[in-house]
Amino acid sequence: MENRKLKTTSLEVLIDKHIGKKGTKKRDEFENELRLDLVGQAIKQARQERNLTQEQLGELVGVKKAQISKIENSTTDARFETILKVFKALNAKVSFNVELLNEHLIIE
Repeated sequence: MENRKLKTTSLEVLIDKHIGKKGTKKRDEFENELRLDLVGQAIKQARQERNLTQEQLGELVGVKKAQISKIENSTTDARFETILKVFKALNAKVSFNVELLNEHLIIE
């Protein structure tokens, strides 16, 4: 029997190939969508750990169950204010990391 070595490829290389290189519009859209999905998953996990239904969380926040479902499943562009209210209702600490890119600002 012949020994074959499997060729491995990094996730970064695959994303570059199939979605686009960093800085391209398609890649930026992909990464933004991924971030929104991660926020939705964090909310869902925190809600479940608090033993709350989507309806109960919605009542705490002042929105309907459907809005909580949309946020958890990243099917809506929820307002930043609403997402912060959700995390507050879950008694969850939220921190953001802002990274400035090495690009020049153009002020007109």
